[in-house]
Amino acid sequence: MDDESLHIYIEETDAGARLDKFLSEGTGNSRNHIQNRLAEATILVNGAPAKANYTIRVGDVITIERIVPHEVAIVPENIPLDILYEDKDLLIVNKPKGMVVHPAPGHESGTLVNAVMYHCGKELSGINGEIRPGIVHRIDKDTTGTLVICKNDATHIAMADKLKDHSITRHYVGIVYGRFANDSGTVDAPIGRGAKDRKKMCVTEKNSRHAVTHYKVLRQFKEYSYLKFSLETGRTHQIRVHMKHINHPILGDEVYGPAKCPYRLEGQTLHAETIGFIHPTTGQYLEVNAPLPEYFEHLLRILPV
Repeated sequence: MDDESLHIYIEETDAGARLDKFLSEGTGNSRNHIQNRLAEATILVNGAPAKANYTIRVGDVITIERIVPHEVAIVPENIPLDILYEDKDLLIVNKPKGMVVHPAPGHESGTLVNAVMYHCGKELSGINGEIRPGIVHRIDKDTTGTLVICKNDATHIAMADKLKDHSITRHYVGIVYGRFANDSGTVDAPIGRGAKDRKKMCVTEKNSRHAVTHYKVLRQFKEYSYLKFSLETGRTHQIRVHMKHINHPILGDEVYGPAKCPYRLEGQTLHAETIGFIHPTTGQYLEVNAPLPEYFEHLLRILPV
């Protein structure tokens, strides 16, 4: 980035990660390179030097001075986008199953960012750096549904604030193992990273954050239930972890569910159906819904009752 500094604003989905690992994965530079930069104090957290093992938190601002970008440039790719809404400030897309949101080791192409860069050109916010232009929040690779892309920094900052103060409406639907005695319920249990596997989250009191998921039973099957989820908080893998915690894991979840799935699925049956918020420019409430993917509707038709 020549002589400019890169500022990264930490979102809820990134909180809890180790600083050097987060920056290594986000910039494409080696962990050793990042650790050297931290030792040289050319990377700061909230304006002060930080150690490599610092645990990043929501609201942290990481400043990287004169970063040398990873040699592999992100190439715009003509990948079709299912655009649900678009204006001069943002667009909302319906992310398909199997698509990674932004480039990472092993996924340098075919990501949502590659597709968005082709569609938007230079009309993307730069706050989260060259690897994640326009990305203010994420959903898992195998989760489908609504995702907001910011076209400018002002919109990005406004949307990041809304995520931080939980003023965005987010409804998901999913199919889980088992039946329920009650039509609705709430899981209020803190979530943190697993001690043995840092890629997995779990319900824990140690180094965790408050997490609340509300659910409503939409339909019961013989061995499964179709639920609607409303999020009070937005922790990493929140719905998947909370459902596992109450012994109703998401059908198809290869990380938090049973080892074997009775249906041929690629990941969890979880769909980000609705997103709503006060538009940062117009001041009007905007709500967008993503239709269920075909594989999901097919499951609802064939599950035994």
